[in-house]
Amino acid sequence: MAVSPTPKLTPANFPCLDALQHLGPFAVALSGGADSTALLVACAVRWPDRVHAVHVHHGLQTAADGFEAHCVALCQRFNVPLAVQRVNAVHAAGESPEDAARQARYRALAEALQHNWGAHIQHMALAQHADDQAETLLLALSRGAGLPGLACMPAVAKRHGVTYHRPWLDVPGLALREALKAAGETWVEDPTNTDTRFTRNRIRAELLPVIAQAFPSFRQTFARSASHAAQAQTLLQEVAEQDLLQVGNPPVIKALQQLGEARQSNLLRHWLALEHSQASAAQLQALLVQVKACITRGHHIDIKVGRGFVRRDGAVLRCYNL
Repeated sequence: MAVSPTPKLTPANFPCLDALQHLGPFAVALSGGADSTALLVACAVRWPDRVHAVHVHHGLQTAADGFEAHCVALCQRFNVPLAVQRVNAVHAAGESPEDAARQARYRALAEALQHNWGAHIQHMALAQHADDQAETLLLALSRGAGLPGLACMPAVAKRHGVTYHRPWLDVPGLALREALKAAGETWVEDPTNTDTRFTRNRIRAELLPVIAQAFPSFRQTFARSASHAAQAQTLLQEVAEQDLLQVGNPPVIKALQQLGEARQSNLLRHWLALEHSQASAAQLQALLVQVKACITRGHHIDIKVGRGFVRRDGAVLRCYNL
């Protein structure tokens, strides 16, 4: 028999969740760590009949069974329906382990919702917080990312047919742990979080404490910068969509040449994304040079882009993926 939640728990124990207020039934992505445990508890206390949970069992470490056990017990205590989805997140040769696990996790979350609740639940809350956003921004800066990367994690995004919500992007991770401790709740520590072979963990353990000493409000200011980048990227996306309507799809070279270089670049990135391709900065620059030089009928364009090529086909550009 499920045990009722501790009476002292109220929504006021945890950071504000008003961003989720408008949702109907929704799920929480529950890993069993401090952040997702806090989110599950906070949501279950505020909306006891509306919340479901999904736990993804990656099977990548011996601690995975302990995470699942914690999630099962927690959801039983709060009368939250739980779906456990098992995945194989082993990365392929040349693929980042973190990226492989993330891609597998998102697929598993979407599949769990579909298999367990169908169209009844299409929204999911994620527990990423201000520290996660700051780490993401620093990673993007270290890679020389453009606006899409600097925009970091959006508060709301759709993926694989699921709308994801991140209500705590402006909340420090320490606040979530303190709320759990005050409520007498426990969580499971992921042993890989202290492995500084992973860049994100090095940022968390070594860089963020130094930044906090110099700029105590960095979490809020970094989040604000990411928000500005996201807004600017949204504007560029709208411009690219309008320009593509004028230039055509596939892009007509002469029409493309009528735009300034920055708008050509913006349009081509957008077009390549629609073609499921992505150009590096060097590849895109090479393509822009060839577009500019394409003033004769016999001019040849054949540029390597991502896993394929962009080639001239008469008056237009075409993308060929391998």
